Amino acid sequence: MESTLITDFTPEMTTLAVAFELSKASWKIGLHDSKREHPAMHTVADEAAQKRLEQAVAVIEETKQKWGLAQPLRVVVMYEAGQDGFWIARALIQLGYEALVIDPASIPVERHARRAKTDRLDTIKLLTCLRAWLRGERDRMHVIRIPESAAEAQRQLVRDRGELQKECGQHRDRIRKLLRTVGCWDSMDSHFARRLADGDVRCHDGSALAPELQQRLRRESVRMELAEQQLLALEKALVKQLPESTQERIATLTRLKAIGKVGAMRIVLELFWRDFDNRRQVGSCVGLVPQPYDSGESHIDQGISKQGNRRVRALLVEMAWMWLRYQPESALTRWFDKRTQGSGPNKRARRIAIIAVARRLVIALWRYLKDGVIPDGATLKAA
Repeated sequence: MESTLITDFTPEMTTLAVAFELSKASWKIGLHDSKREHPAMHTVADEAAQKRLEQAVAVIEETKQKWGLAQPLRVVVMYEAGQDGFWIARALIQLGYEALVIDPASIPVERHARRAKTDRLDTIKLLTCLRAWLRGERDRMHVIRIPESAAEAQRQLVRDRGELQKECGQHRDRIRKLLRTVGCWDSMDSHFARRLADGDVRCHDGSALAPELQQRLRRESVRMELAEQQLLALEKALVKQLPESTQERIATLTRLKAIGKVGAMRIVLELFWRDFDNRRQVGSCVGLVPQPYDSGESHIDQGISKQGNRRVRALLVEMAWMWLRYQPESALTRWFDKRTQGSGPNKRARRIAIIAVARRLVIALWRYLKDGVIPDGATLKAA
């Protein structure tokens, strides 16, 4: 008895796959309905964002009419994540299309030393991956979850705070280094600008600073004061601008020792704005999962994947070190001590182990927010 191989089938709904290859000058659009040998290729190049989007939509609608696609029709549009963010996807969803934003690094490419690369070929590659993904081959590309507009906007608050904090440190460090070139080791206190204006900041031998250097220091001081004022104003109003549900999640995290207000705010706005189904999704989202290379006789540990949000990944490593310090009786700290016991002055073993602590910590925090399960052995702050 031989099995029957079915090579012809009719899908319940016709699907039109659309791929956008985005650039500043123009968008290359590829369309395919799986019934034609070659895809249709178009280019839209209006200088205004909204008009270019309208041109792209017009191309899709004209192609639907030209090809006479039967209803019901499913239109799936995809493009690679990049500088354009998610506004294109949100606009297309409002128009009734399905929109996918994908990770550019997940697209398989040829490994030839000299491979041809043009916008047309890239669009065809995207279209091929999209058609395979629609057939059920989910490993062809990784789809990025599109955040809500409010959740994306709230991230700007903590990111701007980080940038302002960085700018303050840069200005302060630049002033300190300029002063050291003339042998001035004065401290950078809150009265530095006034002492500079009064001429109290002098060289190593007590002589006055050069007029050119003094002018530059004054300009740097003004910029530093402006950044400090903006940072102070933002920190005062930051939490109040967040929804009550977000404020409650931040307050819940700060109940744990080793979790500060700023760290809790950053991790909630950067990571826990979305829902996760299991711990594997959490670890994969922050890029702290191992990436082994096991092929034939080659067995290489490539470290972590480093996918996802790099800000969250750096924050979790910092929080992991703080956890070891302020939660000495927790299961995570005991595991770290046991793992690094006997390593002596070998700091590499500690740096490797702290990554595992960060991965386990983010999973524990996710369970704490989701189910209220306090991490094993962790203590809460006094009320």
